[in-house]
Amino acid sequence: MQKREQNGVSKTGIIVAYFLIYVVWGSTYYFIGVALKGLPPFLLGAFRFTTAGLILLLWCRYRGEAVFRKSLIRKSAISGIVLLFIDMAVVMLAQRYISSSLVAIIASSTAIWIMALDAPMWKKNFRSPLIIIGIVVGFLGVLMLYVEQFKLDNAPGEHREYGILLLVFGCISWALGTLYAKYRSSHEEEVNAFAGSAWQMLFASGAFWVCAMINGDIANTDLQAVPHTSWLSLVYLIIFGSIMAYSAYVWLLKVRPATEVATHAYVNPFVAVFIGMTLGNEDVTWVQIAGLIVILLSVMMINRNRKFHKIKTD
Repeated sequence: MQKREQNGVSKTGIIVAYFLIYVVWGSTYYFIGVALKGLPPFLLGAFRFTTAGLILLLWCRYRGEAVFRKSLIRKSAISGIVLLFIDMAVVMLAQRYISSSLVAIIASSTAIWIMALDAPMWKKNFRSPLIIIGIVVGFLGVLMLYVEQFKLDNAPGEHREYGILLLVFGCISWALGTLYAKYRSSHEEEVNAFAGSAWQMLFASGAFWVCAMINGDIANTDLQAVPHTSWLSLVYLIIFGSIMAYSAYVWLLKVRPATEVATHAYVNPFVAVFIGMTLGNEDVTWVQIAGLIVILLSVMMINRNRKFHKIKTD
């Protein structure tokens, strides 16, 4: 029998969900970069979220979930645009200027933005020295990665500052969308978290299709010329990045504190740099390795404090 917390949530489910948003999501930065070698950003987003959203929605319908509730669809539309469309469009556009590793490293600032904007949790978060120290230590670890990777970054093109500014905007958007999904979600979204994820993807895909048409991505892309590595990367992003990892993220926001869930932003660079080093043949330095260790220590500090707080207050 699975161990469960007092609120009935499966501990095994929580562990699996964290693995998905920590490890699998960290790997998507590399596969986005591979997919972009054959597909333009908006068209990639359209393909990815249309397919993932439809598959997930059909699965939820097959399980008998009420997927066509008006409040569920309305709230999911807002979350989908703010969380998925804006952030993922920014990530893909930024990778025209900087490498996947550097994108993941800069995106780690999302954890800081969520903590700063999570007003209902200010009193709890900012009175906990361990959480504050963990956030600061994690940021220092990311800074160590950032400085080194920025010097090593050999992505094609110029104007890397454009990519960095885009990512900062995307991080703020993701933080706002995360907090909206946590605090403003409807009862239907809480009960049918996966159906809500499906609708978010479909609304995001609609925005991507509109941008792909306006930007000329559809007319100017020869799908037969797209390399098979881009198609395989797209399949990976659909199954593992969207259907599994994003759904796990939305579900975790319902059962765990937003600041704790946001620690994925610190672990993702660890995974992205490791994959970039092994699969993408990107350089790595001892400073980066030290930064990765510091990041993992910060996540352990934050999650240890959460565990202690729960035992103390239950």
